[in-house]
Amino acid sequence: MYTTLDCIALRTVRHSDRHSILSAYTRQRGRMSFLIPAGNGREAARRRAMLMPGSRFSCVADVRDNDRLPTMRDVMPRGTHSLNGDPVKAAVTLFIADFINTLMRDSMPDELMFEYCDTMLEFYLVNTRGTANFHLLFLIRMMHFAGIEPDRSTYRPGYLFDMIDGVFRSSAPLHGRFLEHDEAHAVATLLRMNTRNLSRWKFTSADRNAILDRIIEYYSLHFTSLQSMRSLDVLRTLFH
Repeated sequence: MYTTLDCIALRTVRHSDRHSILSAYTRQRGRMSFLIPAGNGREAARRRAMLMPGSRFSCVADVRDNDRLPTMRDVMPRGTHSLNGDPVKAAVTLFIADFINTLMRDSMPDELMFEYCDTMLEFYLVNTRGTANFHLLFLIRMMHFAGIEPDRSTYRPGYLFDMIDGVFRSSAPLHGRFLEHDEAHAVATLLRMNTRNLSRWKFTSADRNAILDRIIEYYSLHFTSLQSMRSLDVLRTLFH
């Protein structure tokens, strides 16, 4: 059955001499894999550019209830901005796509989650200020949709942050996975980050990477480990 899908491209791997497999996050069906033509011609190059990790597109897919990977047709980009020609934004969106691909590996359709990812990627493509902090903002705000958003209302000066329960406490929890006072204060402060004040946050490269490491650790405590994402090392070298 042919179905119209809104998609975010996540990853493409070579399957054979003739085909590749594209992983995508879709509004209508969650994470999916598609069989797409491979090749080195002009059309193949155009398709690769349109399906770069983090790219937003729509298509008509031949979705059937069997083990055969669906194919797609009528692939069209969504939005007026492209990743082509901006290697920094391409690297950041590669990380975002890698993160979604890992976190949503067995996901079901989630309209709110998809809309968040889709809207944030569009915001990043058109925004020119505060871009060095976008990946931090994306991960922090996504905690709400993933169901692990820290409860900032429990914060008090001098409290610790319980990374298992996602709350601030006056004393250390028994499980030992918590952040001390200074880092707990940083967590409470970072939860105020949004698209309107993104450009006001000034971090050194070391600060930014330390924050990223803590965020990845927090996600890994609640979901599958994210430490092995290949794009992490690339991201840490940006925005010096």
